[in-house]
Amino acid sequence: MATADITLDLSTDVVALTAALIDIPSQSHHEEQLADLVHAALAGCAHLTVQRFGNTVVAQTELGRPERVLIGGHLDTVPSAGNLPHHFADDRLYGLGSCDMKGGVAVALRLAATVAAPKRDITYVFYECEEVAGEFNGLQRLATEQPHLLEADLAILLEPSNAGIEAGCQGTLRAEISVGGVRAHSARSWLGDNAIHSAADVLEVLRAYEPRTPMVDGLEYREGLNAVAINAGIAGNVIPDRCVVTVNYRFAPDRSLDEAKAHVREVFPGYEVAFVDEAAGARPGLDRPAAAEFVAAVGEDPQPKFGWTDVARFSALGTPALNFGPGDPALAHSADEHVSLEQLRACELQLRTWLA
Repeated sequence: MATADITLDLSTDVVALTAALIDIPSQSHHEEQLADLVHAALAGCAHLTVQRFGNTVVAQTELGRPERVLIGGHLDTVPSAGNLPHHFADDRLYGLGSCDMKGGVAVALRLAATVAAPKRDITYVFYECEEVAGEFNGLQRLATEQPHLLEADLAILLEPSNAGIEAGCQGTLRAEISVGGVRAHSARSWLGDNAIHSAADVLEVLRAYEPRTPMVDGLEYREGLNAVAINAGIAGNVIPDRCVVTVNYRFAPDRSLDEAKAHVREVFPGYEVAFVDEAAGARPGLDRPAAAEFVAAVGEDPQPKFGWTDVARFSALGTPALNFGPGDPALAHSADEHVSLEQLRACELQLRTWLA
């Protein structure tokens, strides 16, 4: 269906709006139709200044308030698992992106359209390509090209967090641990040195590894160092002379990327270590006034974020950031993805009350 044939009704309730968003396909790199609709709907709000950058839409209030809060959510989804269109069952809304994170986007759109005179100025960011490589991320593009648009006293990303606050996030890196050997014909294996067999020592280090559980700004983070891939083998009759074990290190935000890399090297002394993917974590920042006030308004103890989210991009800009959105993060990307109707309504109400 062409974009001209449909519109987004931001005056409808958050459940109906979420259902409408689910039924607009927006797999990463294909968000144009949804971005068109979001842009058109927000452009009709007289209290907002609306700009567009690719398939990322930014809407702001300009009321001269002493503080500004940023509320953000990504428009894209992972590929469909046969879970379109939406359907309802047992007070849940099912469908692609319902949890991650069209429910959160619906909450933000409702607030953008209906909170015309907030006590803090608000920047709303609806961005593209969160589910793919960071080079395509619409939020990162803004951070690089338009960083003034991301300036705020607090950023709230409506990532699924079971309608509770998940503060900060873990950092993540992947490292390739290389093990050498000597190639030989498998019929004369004693003339070679099997790199796959030698990789057992790497796996034993991982099996015996005891991860940290550090306290960071009052929250306990759990770390993890795990093998996620093994690559080796030449042919069915050749003793391999190289084996690469890929490990993923999820580290607490009290460690920088450099410190995390140094730790991996310390765990694997004498091995060739190559880092192939990395992203710094984000400290919770709960001591900042705006963050502390939001925590008090929600009325529940915040939890640490296990995993990496775009809050780390705000942390790099010096802005405290929280995850707060409807949906169970364990359901993200699953064929059974769904969101609780109660959580959709609760998130909208709590944010509306705090903002207005």
